[in-house]
Amino acid sequence: RRPADTEIDWKAYMQEVEGFANGTLDYTRLKGDTGPLVYPAGFVYIFLGLYHTTGRGSDIRLAQYLFAGLYLLNLLLVFRIYCRTNKVPPYVFFFMCCASYRIHSIFVLRLFNDPVAMAILFLAINLFLEEHWSWGCLLFSLAVSVKMNILLFAPGLLFLLLQRFGLLGCIPKLCICALLQVVLGLPFLLVNPVGYLTRSFDLGRQFQFKWTVNWRFLPEEVFHNRVFHAALLLAHLAGLGLFALHRWHSSKESILTLLKEPTRRKPASPRLTVNNILWQASCVCSLNASAWIVFVLFSSNFLGVCCSRSLHYQFYVWYFHTLPYLLWCTPTTKLAHMPKVLLLGVIELCWNTYPSTVCSSLSLHICHGLILLQLWYGTAPTALSHAPPPSRKPTAVSKKAQ
Repeated sequence: RRPADTEIDWKAYMQEVEGFANGTLDYTRLKGDTGPLVYPAGFVYIFLGLYHTTGRGSDIRLAQYLFAGLYLLNLLLVFRIYCRTNKVPPYVFFFMCCASYRIHSIFVLRLFNDPVAMAILFLAINLFLEEHWSWGCLLFSLAVSVKMNILLFAPGLLFLLLQRFGLLGCIPKLCICALLQVVLGLPFLLVNPVGYLTRSFDLGRQFQFKWTVNWRFLPEEVFHNRVFHAALLLAHLAGLGLFALHRWHSSKESILTLLKEPTRRKPASPRLTVNNILWQASCVCSLNASAWIVFVLFSSNFLGVCCSRSLHYQFYVWYFHTLPYLLWCTPTTKLAHMPKVLLLGVIELCWNTYPSTVCSSLSLHICHGLILLQLWYGTAPTALSHAPPPSRKPTAVSKKAQ
């Protein structure tokens, strides 16, 4: 029997935004059956629109249709990113469309806010690939205001902004992100600023052990231990530092050169020849730049997922659509395609095991570890990841080409 919907948080969402619709601006007083409101203001505005559209949340079927449309839009945005990078074989798109029961459930049956945040994020990444960095930062901040897991992409985005604009050029982009948060939260900040900040940006919130997908093999007292949380945070920071130094930063110069204006950095391009000039003007350079941008953002998020204090079932959408890219962004031989597909299948099986078991949690960590090893030892994309092919003789150039 197919369930019409699976009620978990939808009613609580509607109860939380109903308080705002009734005029409550004190964030500490906004709550639902599952507890207090713990998401930033962007969540309130978006789900307030759904609250009014669905008759105060009563027309769940209409909400499901809207989320089905969101699912298709999300796929369109993801496929557009993948087409820009030209890294993933076409048959993997089928896996993203049809092979994940859990993702379909998160979008259409359970109506979580996680898909909303991720769809906005993928739209922001599309804008980054089109060199619309200011608009991309605006949408990135909007995604953060729906759910804070988007901050896992923030270290990678900061690196990209520094690489693209330098320190002084990066500051206006960061101001765009901060200003939107202030504007969205202003009604609540004027009434109870401490209450809004502590509720909507609570980084120390405790998770329930019964819902964990990734740490089932640990004793519950270890799962709740602050020392364990601190160790995960240190591991996360160490991973980001290592990737920033050795995987994202491809230049032989110090990483501190990112603080300089791009025009004042030592050029890393090869010597000027006819072949090099023609190559730089080709679409290959654009493909490499897109692949590198996506690699930095997706790997930044993946490191955060690997070091997460807990992963709940709806959190699968945080990185599901990035997994194929992480697996295929490094050069692959024909024999290596099948193990990567199997790895995706094992990850899907781990997320579909309910309740999670010791075996499913350990298997998930093993899969994550294998992906990390590939990202570390594989040939990762860079801003200019492939030198022009060597030529024994100078290439004749026509007047039109000149």
